[in-house]
Amino acid sequence: MFVKENTFGRRLYSLGKAYRNLYYGIRAMPKLKKFISSGLLTEKFKERIMLAVTEVNGCFMCSYAHTEMALESGLSKGEIDNILNSVLGDVPKDEQEGILFSQYYANNRGAVSLTAWEKIINDYGKDKALGILSAIQVIMMGNTFGIPLGSLIARFKKGDKYVIDERSSLPYEISMVVLFILSLPIALIHAIVGNLFNFSPLEFKD
Repeated sequence: MFVKENTFGRRLYSLGKAYRNLYYGIRAMPKLKKFISSGLLTEKFKERIMLAVTEVNGCFMCSYAHTEMALESGLSKGEIDNILNSVLGDVPKDEQEGILFSQYYANNRGAVSLTAWEKIINDYGKDKALGILSAIQVIMMGNTFGIPLGSLIARFKKGDKYVIDERSSLPYEISMVVLFILSLPIALIHAIVGNLFNFSPLEFKD
């Protein structure tokens, strides 16, 4: 059993914010698939985004999984390690603004300024900006539930894939698993309605 050290005091997500991340993540999944299949977003760029967000949130289970996926996409081990340490020197220059926005989104717990969003649209165009956002929101959903799930598994199973995050606790982990199971059908309907009526794809700061 391994215990993950505190990630610079970053708080885990409340149940309300976890539901929000689930809702946006489900909305983003079909969009991300479309952006990848169309070539608008490359597998490498997607994995860089997901590694960068995971570094901010500190999800060990997601870091383990996406390291393998990133290697399969063609990223080098050195670049992966650097991104997971918030070093972006190996990231192509035309992707760096997108990676920085990904970190900003995660650091602000999913609520960004309209100015920051408009800058990404200006830098990449609306479609690619939405592709970047979709990758961010899918991994935010994964991180939100991956931390408590990975911690819960680590309490009962030995291995290198799972660690107990010291920010977490058994009651928190159980509550998050229950929230996911009970709210998934609601979030699916909510996401379908959101996409059908073209609700805002993200939350802005007041």
